[in-house]
Amino acid sequence: MTKKQKNMLYRIIIAAVIYIPLFVMEHMGKLEFETTFPISFLLFMVPYVIVGWDIVYRAVRNISHGQVFDENFLMCIATFGALGVQEYSEAVAVMLFYQIGELFQGYAVGKSRQSISEMMDICPEYANIEVDGQLKQVDPDDVSVGDIIVVKAGERIPLDGVVVSGTSFVDTSALTGESVPRKVGEGSEIISGCVNGSGLLKVKTTKEFDDSTVAKILELVENASSKKAKVENFITKFAKYYTPFVVCAAVVLAIFPPLVLSQPFGEWLKRACIFLVISCPCALVISVPLGFFGGIGAASRQGVLVKGSNYLEVLSEMKTIVFDKTGTLTKGEFAVSKILPGEECKEEELLEMAALAEGFSDHPVAGALKNAYVERVSSALSMERVADAREIPGHGIMARIDGNLVCAGNAKLMEKEGVWYEANPEPGTVVYLAKDGIYMGSIVISDTVKPEARQAISQLRRSGVAKTVMLTGDRREVGEAVAHELGIDQVYTDLLPGDKVDKVESLLSELGEKERLGFVGDGINDAPVLGRADIGIAMGSMGSDAAIEAADIVLMDDDIMKISAVMRIARQTLKIVKQNIVFALLVKAAVLLLGALGMANMWEAVFADVGVSVIAILNSMRTLKVK
Repeated sequence: MTKKQKNMLYRIIIAAVIYIPLFVMEHMGKLEFETTFPISFLLFMVPYVIVGWDIVYRAVRNISHGQVFDENFLMCIATFGALGVQEYSEAVAVMLFYQIGELFQGYAVGKSRQSISEMMDICPEYANIEVDGQLKQVDPDDVSVGDIIVVKAGERIPLDGVVVSGTSFVDTSALTGESVPRKVGEGSEIISGCVNGSGLLKVKTTKEFDDSTVAKILELVENASSKKAKVENFITKFAKYYTPFVVCAAVVLAIFPPLVLSQPFGEWLKRACIFLVISCPCALVISVPLGFFGGIGAASRQGVLVKGSNYLEVLSEMKTIVFDKTGTLTKGEFAVSKILPGEECKEEELLEMAALAEGFSDHPVAGALKNAYVERVSSALSMERVADAREIPGHGIMARIDGNLVCAGNAKLMEKEGVWYEANPEPGTVVYLAKDGIYMGSIVISDTVKPEARQAISQLRRSGVAKTVMLTGDRREVGEAVAHELGIDQVYTDLLPGDKVDKVESLLSELGEKERLGFVGDGINDAPVLGRADIGIAMGSMGSDAAIEAADIVLMDDDIMKISAVMRIARQTLKIVKQNIVFALLVKAAVLLLGALGMANMWEAVFADVGVSVIAILNSMRTLKVK
């Protein structure tokens, strides 16, 4: 509990301690005095003021700012009306139970925020830099790319980088939900926000703090609550018009029946007050966003970042899911499996040209080529020999090496540059090379399917996904082999990034009105498709910054098994939210009708307001426990 909530709890307890004896005495007839001095009124005003002064203050303040119709206004009008018809006990009870409901609501919201705020704890406060043999703590913002930082045991890693010395086990659970620490050593990539376990690590930073993993995650979390679901937006608009409407209805109820039926104003004023208490929209305006917030929190505990409640809504309706292949369904851990040099070219030269051309790229294929060069030819690449390197999406890379124009990519790049080449039928990813327009040979790189991919596809089917599709820029033989192994329904191969967008648009046109399409990818070339799909899901660990930026949902540990888990969370969240809406509207409508007919008293009105709110909030909190 916060300090403010504790103060409220004390006020409620003090007011209740004073109110309960007064309530008992009133029902025993001990508060009937033979004087015109309003002793009973003053006695009941003590707990009323203690527990409700801030409601009256907020109502007055909001009215002065032009915000008339809110729950504070409703509570004030209702309790003032009850005091006006000498229902002092009921007036105090309404204010007391309303504050109990508010306290409970604040506690529930705090609880649901906690699961997300735990992610906010990943923000590092400082970085250690070695200066003259001494460690100096500096702001992570002041560390430049290429600086060496020292991370001691138990400290949070402040910036992304590569370990240059030391070994340790790193706790990545705050980012990925993975409870088993990951072993890192010299050459291991390391991301900010994780906690160093036991050893001392020296890390060469690869990104500035603003571009680091932790900064991007914090930005995404902070923006998550601004993207509301349709249901949430509907409730916000509903409350905007609903509250003035019920106030007008209460005024009509208080004035017209006495005039038309010639009945006492006091009775109908009392009914109007009961009507106002019942009609307070707290149960809807609090429980609905709380439900979505709980769903986002439950997903974050699984290591899945959902950028807004609207995406939970879309995910619950997903019927078609489309996968990128490399890095998504396959490990993306490529290795050179075959080198086929052309005439007048040696294996070492072919591998060297390929490694140099891909030297500035972070693509897994580039990594495989560089690793093979280091293992088979030389321990270091002379990247100063490379100039004007540029990536051609869906084709490959072109660069000047020692002044010669080298093309490294797929068959489309060779055809685009008008280079004669010898088609390589080997399964796997084939990189063709040409120097100054002359074919040098080809290198085959193989990837392996993720062990959990087949089970993930099966789980998605059980979760209600009707169609699975794979899009890849790889050759037909490779794509179809992977799709067959995983049991994917459709596969499209030899695609450029633009072709993937076209395929997704075609698949979107086949969907029904309430069916949605999701796309799962990781590379920079997936960013357009992630943005075009109804919902984009990116790999947070090995995905590119562009893909993570364009996606709606980020899998922090790249575990595609968690997609079906988040679908369950999304559907359960929507189910709970709809339960709350139906329950609150039905109870309120029934008690409103009874109140208007004089068949409901103030206690039943309190239940219809505070009781329904508490039940709806409790129901919303179930979303936090969905797995």
